[in-house]
Amino acid sequence: MAEVLVTKNNRNRIHPHKLALWISMASMVMLFGAFTSAYLVRQAAGNWLEFAVPSVFYFSTAIIVLSSVLIEMSYRFFIANKELAYKGLLTASFVAGIGFIYLQYQGWLALYNLGVELTGNPSGSFFYVISLMHVFHVLGGLTALIVALLHAFGLKFNVTEKRKLRFQLVVQYWHFLGVLWIYLFFFLLMQ
Repeated sequence: MAEVLVTKNNRNRIHPHKLALWISMASMVMLFGAFTSAYLVRQAAGNWLEFAVPSVFYFSTAIIVLSSVLIEMSYRFFIANKELAYKGLLTASFVAGIGFIYLQYQGWLALYNLGVELTGNPSGSFFYVISLMHVFHVLGGLTALIVALLHAFGLKFNVTEKRKLRFQLVVQYWHFLGVLWIYLFFFLLMQ
C-alpha cells in the first residue's frame, strides 16, 4: 500500500530535471526580454540607423524551424521503437542546427558588407548582440544534441523512462531555442 501512495504522489510532481530546465529557460526569457527592452529604450533616444535585414536571416529562421520539426519527429520515432528513423532524424536535426549557426554567421557578414558594424550605430550593435547571444544558447543546445547522438549511436537501442526523459529535455530545449529565435527575429524585423 505504501508503494502505491509513493507512486501516486510522484506522478503529480514535476521531475527535478524538467524543473531545472524550465527555470533555465525562464531566465533566458528574462535575459532576452531585457535585451529587447533596452533595444526599445535606446531606439526611442534617436540616432537610430534603419537597415534592411539581409535575406540570409530568413533562411536561418527556416532552418531552425526545420531542425525543431526534425527533432520532434525523431523523438516520436524513438518512443515508437523505430531506431533507424530516430537516429537519422536526430542526426539531421543536428546538421540543421549547425546550418543555422553557419547562416547566422553569413548574415553577420552581409550586415557588415551593408556597412552595419558591431561597434557602429546602436541599431546594428543590438542586432549583433541579440543574435550572437542566441547563437551562444544554440551552441549549448548543440552540445545537448551531441550527447543525445552519443546515446543514440553509442548505447544499445532501448526505450526506457530514463532515456525518454533525457531526450525530452533535449527536445524541449531545442524547441524553446526555435521559438525564441522566431520571437527575436520578428522583433528585429519590426523595428
